[in-house]
Amino acid sequence: MTQNPPPGDRIAKVIARAGLASRRDAEQLILQGRVSVNGKTIDSPALNVTPTDKVVVNGKLVGTPDEPRLWLYHKPVGLVTTTKDEQGRATIFDKLPEEMPRVMSVGRLDLNSEGLLLLTNDGGIKRKLELPSTGWLRKYRVRVKGQPKDESLDPLRKGMVIDGERFQPMIVTLDRQQGANAWLTIGLREGKNREIRRALADVGLTVNRLIRVSYGPFQLGDLKAGAVEELRRKVVRDQLGLEAPVEQKPAKPLKKKRNVVERKPRPNRPGKTP
Repeated sequence: MTQNPPPGDRIAKVIARAGLASRRDAEQLILQGRVSVNGKTIDSPALNVTPTDKVVVNGKLVGTPDEPRLWLYHKPVGLVTTTKDEQGRATIFDKLPEEMPRVMSVGRLDLNSEGLLLLTNDGGIKRKLELPSTGWLRKYRVRVKGQPKDESLDPLRKGMVIDGERFQPMIVTLDRQQGANAWLTIGLREGKNREIRRALADVGLTVNRLIRVSYGPFQLGDLKAGAVEELRRKVVRDQLGLEAPVEQKPAKPLKKKRNVVERKPRPNRPGKTP
């Protein structure tokens, strides 16, 4: 006999939806004993909670999750895409405006890469956008040293195996030669560590500039380096297939009763009969 699933949502999902951590990080917080439910510290993420449960993470009460939000960020060269860096290097989070809420990056751009990075307050959105199954095309403008021929880029178009790791076929266009360098446009649907640099190195080309210009429907456009721009929430809902938040309709104002004033009968005019 099939048992009904317990009510509520997995606790890691609830923490992620509240914008306190990604789902994976939330599971680690639980294993580290930094999460309690209804006053009791838990040690396993295999737990469902409902809105009536009191969930506390690192001493902070988890409240009603904020509406999912998404920002475009133009990451400059020289910043790492982590919350903390073991080598003490500056991170993107060190440079974000102070008024920004706590956000997570969707994927990463390495230290020497620049361009569009998506930021969100919602762990569920982060996970959804990072999954290869989402299938969103990411486009890059890439400058390489040398004078490549178009046919030399065919291995990238066919898919490659480098150090035992398989890279899916990429969309590659040779745009123009500029002195000792050439510009390429490369599109891919998954984001493995240093994927473009490693693939081009395998065909004898060295990348000296890499700019992400789009992530799915979201474009870098003319956003300046270091700048952040929030997308309109309706755009986020439409692009991600999210439901609009339920809004309470304001109560209709009560109709005012008209004051009824008794009119005194008019006196008859002369020459008029009643």
